[in-house]
Amino acid sequence: MTLAQPEPGGFLPEEPVPLRGQLATTASMETLQVGYLHAVAAAAGCSLAQPFPDNGIDWHVSHGSSGHTIDDEVTIKVQLKCTYQVPPRPPGPSFGFTLDNDHLVKLARTPVAVHKILVVMLVPRTPEDWLRASHDRLELRHCCYWINLAGQQATGRRKTTVRIPTTRIFDDRALVEIMTRVGAGGRP
Repeated sequence: MTLAQPEPGGFLPEEPVPLRGQLATTASMETLQVGYLHAVAAAAGCSLAQPFPDNGIDWHVSHGSSGHTIDDEVTIKVQLKCTYQVPPRPPGPSFGFTLDNDHLVKLARTPVAVHKILVVMLVPRTPEDWLRASHDRLELRHCCYWINLAGQQATGRRKTTVRIPTTRIFDDRALVEIMTRVGAGGRP
């Protein structure tokens, strides 16, 4: 019987932990929320376009369906935001999110030719906790919520806190429902 001999100096060497890139956390948060939007749009059968320059709107999401009554393809504009300052599963019917008034005015304008929604992603504070992968799933933490701010008034001098309903989870079903309402001539 042969026994394994220990490495000189004691224990076997540990695998070095790969270092994450040095991209700023806020830039990584932007990339993560774009990935979330892409996954939701793919599952909902929607196409995405990124305006250049963005002029305060991050994405255009389009949905084609013979069931739409106003056009065979409808589009909404999406503004993405991401924060770790709100805990997962916020208690109560809504949580507060603060926007610059200039940005709120752009999102709240009414009437519009193309409706806009704000999508806010809540993430853990540390990037190591943002996702988990296994053979049968990719878990992205925590969640995105959406709101149509049409008609919302600015209340602060420079910033306004808006209330985001916790019932409005942004997933593929929610996106299809939004597009169905818009396709019928309604609001998101």
